[in-house]
Amino acid sequence: MGRRAIAATLLLLVITSQARAADAAFTQFIASLWPEAQAAGVSRETFERETRGLEPDYKLPDLILPGRPKTGAPAQAEFVQVPADYVREASIARLASEGQRLLQKYRSALDEIERRFGVPATVVLAIWGRETDFGRYALPYDALRVVATQAYVGRRKDQYRTEFILALKILGEGAVTRKEMRSSWAGATGYTQFLPSEYYKHGVDLDGDGRVDIWHSVPDALASAAQQLVNKGWQAGLRWAYEVRAPANVDCTMGVPEVTKPIGEWLRTGFVPVRGQKLGASEQTQPASLLQPEGIYGPAFLTTKNYFVIKEYNFSDLYVLFVGHLSDRMTNPLPFATPWSASTQLRSADVEAIQRHLTRIGLYKDKLDGKAGMQTRAALGAYQKSAGLKVDCWPSDAVLRSMSAQR
Repeated sequence: MGRRAIAATLLLLVITSQARAADAAFTQFIASLWPEAQAAGVSRETFERETRGLEPDYKLPDLILPGRPKTGAPAQAEFVQVPADYVREASIARLASEGQRLLQKYRSALDEIERRFGVPATVVLAIWGRETDFGRYALPYDALRVVATQAYVGRRKDQYRTEFILALKILGEGAVTRKEMRSSWAGATGYTQFLPSEYYKHGVDLDGDGRVDIWHSVPDALASAAQQLVNKGWQAGLRWAYEVRAPANVDCTMGVPEVTKPIGEWLRTGFVPVRGQKLGASEQTQPASLLQPEGIYGPAFLTTKNYFVIKEYNFSDLYVLFVGHLSDRMTNPLPFATPWSASTQLRSADVEAIQRHLTRIGLYKDKLDGKAGMQTRAALGAYQKSAGLKVDCWPSDAVLRSMSAQR
């Protein structure tokens, strides 16, 4: 055996030894959680059965592994695609057509949801459609393994420690089998993508069979989604947003949740509801914020409190636009009145570089995450004003070049 072969063999032995030591530490960590599981009502039998042979999944994103680079959260589509790619017309049209069929199929349950929770049937159907393609999307991960790994080496260990304990509790209560408790990389499970803690906070047994089943019972899953929205502040009878045409002199730096005015006041300053829509007096008294997902390009919206309630379900403007628009399309075939522009999105690393510069000069105080969200767009607009650039609140090569020249 040559030197290289010997060196490779030794390296493999070291890596294997390290992996065994790491897995032993993981097993020890899981065993240490038994007192917490017991206090939460998990039986010893359930704990032993579900943790026997449990191994971490170090390929998951959002982990911090000693001696290795941070894995980082994956580039979620909400943040790296331009809006036209995310809120894709073909996807919306297909899901809206299916949603119309499901409106009839589950009419009785949806009527009960609207009566009990004040959440439109189309909104909960849109969440189901976006989260798991109305149950057709097979979630790829073992939920228990995911939350166990995240509790051990994730960025939010304390949160996932609780999620792990509650996942064991769900399994112990027989709500779902381990085989069927599949999840996303972050541990969200079921038709409408709940973390175990959300299952206990918001779960509803709408079909009356004595258990909350968000994996097989569509009425339970949709009612649970409605309950989650209500628990986060949903107001019955209030639209999620109004599409408007912004005035030519719009100040896009106002597009943050902190800048809120009654809708009537926005209208008096030149914002016009699309397609001649008339808003009643009570609608005009509702507070709203301006949302321009592509800066001054593409559609503009006046977003109500219910917009931000949906955003708590998934913290992405494009997610809320997808769900809200899909909900509307189940009863109205028209797309957004203003088309998306052909703008391109910078790479996440470039957007993060912009955020870093904006932070350095005191215009930005949020996360450095490479995502062009509301706060980033508004801070970018403020920079463009100060630098004498075109104020469009959209990250571009021109902004990057300007910032590079200032360094």
